[in-house]
Amino acid sequence: MTPLVTPLASTAAWSGDDTRLIVAALAGIAVIVLLITKLRTHPFLALALGSGVLGLVAGMAPEKLIDSFSAGLGSTVAGVGVLIALGAMLGKLLADSGGAEEIVDGILRRSGDRALPWAMTLIAVLIGLPMFFEIGLVLLIPVILLVARRSGRPLLLIAIPALAGLSVLHGLVPPHPGPLVAIDTLKADLGLTLGLGLLVAIPTVVVSGPLFARFAARWVRPAPPERLGREQTQESENTVPGDADRPRPGFGVTVATILLPVVLMLGRAVAEIVLPEGHAVRTVFEVLGTPLIALLIGVIVAMFTLGRAAGFGRARISSAIADSLPPIAGILLIVGAGGGFKQTLIDSGVGKVIGEAAQGAHVPVLVLGWLIAVGIRLATGSATVATISAAGIAAPLAAGLSPAHVALLVLAIGAGSLFFSHVNDAGFWLVKEYLGMSVGETIRSWSVMESIISVVSFCCVLLLGLVV
Repeated sequence: MTPLVTPLASTAAWSGDDTRLIVAALAGIAVIVLLITKLRTHPFLALALGSGVLGLVAGMAPEKLIDSFSAGLGSTVAGVGVLIALGAMLGKLLADSGGAEEIVDGILRRSGDRALPWAMTLIAVLIGLPMFFEIGLVLLIPVILLVARRSGRPLLLIAIPALAGLSVLHGLVPPHPGPLVAIDTLKADLGLTLGLGLLVAIPTVVVSGPLFARFAARWVRPAPPERLGREQTQESENTVPGDADRPRPGFGVTVATILLPVVLMLGRAVAEIVLPEGHAVRTVFEVLGTPLIALLIGVIVAMFTLGRAAGFGRARISSAIADSLPPIAGILLIVGAGGGFKQTLIDSGVGKVIGEAAQGAHVPVLVLGWLIAVGIRLATGSATVATISAAGIAAPLAAGLSPAHVALLVLAIGAGSLFFSHVNDAGFWLVKEYLGMSVGETIRSWSVMESIISVVSFCCVLLLGLVV
């Protein structure tokens, strides 16, 4: 087993150049934090300017700095951008076809009153697999309000499990942007990371969702805004958004379509472990389980199983796919700029110095990755920025790790990126307004839930690190 801590030279032995590089890294991160939190600058610009400050303080020539940032941006978008786009297409087809509503109705029909929190968790997990957090939240809010109103149960008893399911998947499971970028940066195996991520996600969702909801519902009893609650619940009763007369795809077909890319990617990981190299079945799974191919297959299948089943013609399906792309433009820019920041860290020599310092201090790699992500998350409020930045800083530490531990490092960083969402996080305000809570109530419910997710998932990562 590859050791997770390797003692190197003491940080006391740093040269003047090493000290300058550390100062450069701190200056770059400080600029990013300042621009995002104080000046409300878009994270893309903040990451680009922070990379510039880092490179110049580190002594990089301007042309070298530009080349490094451009190369990192291009390689990251090339490796991750298409996957994010395909995930957005699949999510849009799921939403527009009424497949998401079919999942909700199907699970709620099969659950009793006492099982509602667990049913909401399952709904959030299934819908959250192909959808980004914000999109999934907007889609689920009508369901949360409607179920709470009809069942008479406390709002947070219904809302917390759904929010936990969405948040855990957003931070730990590809094809969400943060995990994808960390996988690309650390050169982790996507199928292996996906499998371990799901193992971590299950107990994390259970603890932070239905179990924590029992306490949150006692601490906080919000009354959602009357206008919002009325509009959202009325909208949720439509069969398909914008056209209640259209048919909906079946429950089983919808679930199978969502899980198809996941099954293909997991199949590849299992085949590479179980079957010898060159085996025909392994070769097939290696092709079909490639993330690009798996998601592409998922989108093509969804055109028929979701789009056609909802009565969409070719023009309507094409329109839905086209409409899925503009909302992710900002995400792609942030992801690309994060890749540029990462490459600047590496080419300036900062990454190597940080890696040697961390290992010399005998800090376990998984703990270090989690702590870095926690710090950036608390400072910037963005889980994606925290994941991208922490992965770039921790990249040199992944070089000597086994594939399983590299995957666990991705998950540790993802866990840290979810820690204690507060007033500098857009998601904090989104949840606050939708559920009609005060700032204090949002902290006692949503922020505590995010912290539980971070700590529980990280503990699960550490436990897996002892056995893989």
